[in-house]
Amino acid sequence: MASKGIKDRVAIVGMGCTQFGEHWDKGPDDLLVEAAYDAYASAGVDRNDVDAYWLGTLGSGFSGLTLSVPLKIDYRPVTHVENFCATGSEALRQACYAVASGAYDVAMAIGVEKLKDSGYSGLVISDPPNDGTLGNMTAPASFSLLAPAYFKKYGLDPEKGKDVLSRIAWKNHRNGAKNPKAQFRKEVPIEAIKNSPKIADPLGIMDCSGVSDGAAAAIVVRAEDAHKYRKDPIYIKALSFVAGPGDGHSNPDYDFTTFREVVASAEDAYRQAGITNAREQISMAEVHDCFTPTELVLYEDLGFSPRGTAWKDVMDGFFDLDGKLPVNPDGGLKSFGHPIGASGLRMMYEMWLQLRGEAGPRQLRDPKLGLTHNLGGVPGKCVSFVSVVGREIG
Repeated sequence: MASKGIKDRVAIVGMGCTQFGEHWDKGPDDLLVEAAYDAYASAGVDRNDVDAYWLGTLGSGFSGLTLSVPLKIDYRPVTHVENFCATGSEALRQACYAVASGAYDVAMAIGVEKLKDSGYSGLVISDPPNDGTLGNMTAPASFSLLAPAYFKKYGLDPEKGKDVLSRIAWKNHRNGAKNPKAQFRKEVPIEAIKNSPKIADPLGIMDCSGVSDGAAAAIVVRAEDAHKYRKDPIYIKALSFVAGPGDGHSNPDYDFTTFREVVASAEDAYRQAGITNAREQISMAEVHDCFTPTELVLYEDLGFSPRGTAWKDVMDGFFDLDGKLPVNPDGGLKSFGHPIGASGLRMMYEMWLQLRGEAGPRQLRDPKLGLTHNLGGVPGKCVSFVSVVGREIG
């Protein structure tokens, strides 16, 4: 990878996040205003102090007017970005690089999605023009392919494999129960998860992330200016985004036990941040648990577990809130919900709270480095984002 990174050159000085869930009484405008004004207040600024905005949404608006109209922004640049389910992370990446370049002093990244009013259980979009060879599998069906492939490769019988997947969902619901902004705020027994109605075998409904509405926002400045706004900013160590060749379904070497794009983006992010052993050096992570086997595979792609051993770490509690490397301490997509354009920024919001000691009953002890991971697409054909952030420079 040619990326040189912007380690310690940009800081987040304010963040806001709505509650995720079924907001039948709110539209995208309401959610954007709530998240933006929470971020303004967090950073101690107002809308006129922000030089430029990056708005992430996949299907809840078109152009920068989606943001400028409800916020009453007076003639500032507003860039609309989209990168599948990693849209919110893409907004943050672009805002950070714009500030690092010196083009702007203060920028906002903000993401929103309003899914519950769509009439569908999930985000339904039309395929772009293509040669007619695209498949028509649903998202649960596409990601369900990961589970039997992983079980077969590493010698898990299906019953044991289902126990592993169910424990991942159990962990995330247990964490989300401690989070007042999560969509689902109840612990769910493992047996209820394991026996939930099938969606795409072996996935049950409790293996799938929540469909929700929500928005989240971040305000970024150059690191040397951060303490003008607050004494406890968090610093960007790495931002990596890659798009793959999309040849997984036609490549005989692809076996559905990895996301090659995730491996590439993680390796790039670790180079930028100076991470040599993610399992030991990362304090906590938010990963893209759109479905439980996704989270299982991601543990290995991100270097948290050696190949073929993540399932053992799951069962041993390694990724629990009180484990050695807590993953999805806010409940993840599974419990917090997944409004497409907001999810990447929601992940960063948890880093913001944890690194500054404001995560309440799910607060971790003395975290130093956090990782967020966001992907979009399907196994074999996706984009991937990895960030590393910390509370100190160096």
